[in-house]
Amino acid sequence: MARGIRRPGEQRERNWLKAHHAARAVFHPAWIPEPLDPTVEQLKRIRVAGGTVAAIGVYTFVQGGFAVTEMLENLLVACGVLLVIAPLTVGVMLWIWRRTGSLRALRPALLRALGLLLTFIASAVVALLLLQHNSELGAGLLILPVSLVTLWLIWFVGAGALRVTGNFFGTAAVHRALPPLLAVVTSWLMALPDLFTGDLHGLGLALGIVFVLGAPVTVTGIALYELALLKRRYGIRLTDHPALHARRAPADAPYSYGR
Repeated sequence: MARGIRRPGEQRERNWLKAHHAARAVFHPAWIPEPLDPTVEQLKRIRVAGGTVAAIGVYTFVQGGFAVTEMLENLLVACGVLLVIAPLTVGVMLWIWRRTGSLRALRPALLRALGLLLTFIASAVVALLLLQHNSELGAGLLILPVSLVTLWLIWFVGAGALRVTGNFFGTAAVHRALPPLLAVVTSWLMALPDLFTGDLHGLGLALGIVFVLGAPVTVTGIALYELALLKRRYGIRLTDHPALHARRAPADAPYSYGR
């Protein structure tokens, strides 16, 4: 079987001692529907990989050193933005959908997606606290187990970030078009403060603007492509009530992001 393909009913062997296995189980549970089009998921993988390499390169070679603590702090800022913006964005869509159908059936999926977001934020907070206070907690004989737990949790958060970047906290279980919409809104809100404050990460004006705007521009391009595919191939529009496409399932074997 090709890598990345999950057949219906397939059970993958998981080792919970491996952080990426645990992250896959926690942040891509079975209730999240598989993507309808593998092309979009491949584009997301490429974008995430390219963005990660660019960010590490800037922090390492331009700013004089890559700090895991700074990475986690930036991740928490992103989580804070998500915690405010995601409910507001979903609320706007609920207001639009309520004109064409009941919203009661959407409540379980919305609560599960919120639970996934809160779980990710909690794990990032714990990882940051452990990293900041590692020397205090790991005094004497505890230094080895505390260090191992900290490293495992950092890897868990990183692998989890890859999963939630692909499925955007399972919001496709509410509506197939929600993940690209939320990705666009969040990426622009994360980038604009750096642009307005002039925090170009020491790259100079031209390269700094390209670096800051690279993520939201590519995210927007992929999202628009995904929305266009959903509309053209499957007849799914963002303004359609989710009940109209509740039973829509991918044909053949789906490609699961990050697996």
